Amino acid sequence: MDARHREVLVAVIREYVDTAEPVGSRALSRRYFPSLSPATIRNVMSDLEELGYLAQPHTSAGRVPTDKAYRFYVESFPPPSGATAPRADTLPARRSGIDGFMERASAHLSNATRLTGLLLAPPLSHTRIARVDLIPLEGDRALAVVVTDAGWLTVRAVTVDPPLRESDVREVGRELTRRFRDRTVAEIMESARRRDPLDPLTARAGGVLDQVYALLSGRTLYVSGAMNILDHPEFGDLESTRALLRMFEQKQRLAELLASMAEEQGVRVTIGEENPVAEMRDCTVITASYMYRDQVLGILGVVGPRRLPYPEIMSVVDETARHVTDALSRVRQDLYLPS
Repeated sequence: MDARHREVLVAVIREYVDTAEPVGSRALSRRYFPSLSPATIRNVMSDLEELGYLAQPHTSAGRVPTDKAYRFYVESFPPPSGATAPRADTLPARRSGIDGFMERASAHLSNATRLTGLLLAPPLSHTRIARVDLIPLEGDRALAVVVTDAGWLTVRAVTVDPPLRESDVREVGRELTRRFRDRTVAEIMESARRRDPLDPLTARAGGVLDQVYALLSGRTLYVSGAMNILDHPEFGDLESTRALLRMFEQKQRLAELLASMAEEQGVRVTIGEENPVAEMRDCTVITASYMYRDQVLGILGVVGPRRLPYPEIMSVVDETARHVTDALSRVRQDLYLPS
């Protein structure tokens, strides 16, 4: 691609990001290339369409960038080193509770980019459990609260089947604390595989126990600003948007997708058809790993349309990951190291 083709392609991308409308040659001539005629720009755009960088939604319409164009743009223009990075006072503070800090980091990503913010918490395998509480709710429901020695809270509603009195539900929690305290999650899960079917706790509350084990073996995914998707004209089709919003609710699938991206360090951009999940192939996912003691601990990022100001969004995601890494480096106890 020669310099002119490259300049026209970048101009089309920037114009489309700004307007969300197909870009015509006259608009480019007027705003970006006053020394070039619309006919010359049309010829260049036609070449770019043949090369797969532009597409024409309708015969008489202008052109829009393809996934290939966005990929070219991302790889040609790395994020600014700090010009658009968020100010330190806009980033979440790590006050008491790591869990709350992670939730605020996800919300910060959403607020700073006006996209959907994601943060996948680390696996629990190597952390130690401090306490398990079961708090009775209405009917046959209870709230399971797992507290680690690093201060991380993991909370999930569970079904109490067979039903138990409130005092019995709390007693089951106390018994789980006695059994799990000061043991790593890996040790607890190993003992679960060798569970004695005649164990009184299993006979009394086996269903609750299974759900607590599932809670320990899973990973917490924080999703903030899911409804921000509706602010973008690309998601005007209700059926496809509904499928995407359902995807945000299916946190296990989304967590698996993010976990598959977490091995790489630095910022990663997955555009359109590059997404392995069908519901997200109209989206871009921009992620970055956060670290603890030189190990990749988890991943955070944003989901939005393919039409994005990539350098700015990549800068926010990168800076947030660095901030989370720095905050975790000051945690005294060992955190959840990847298994």
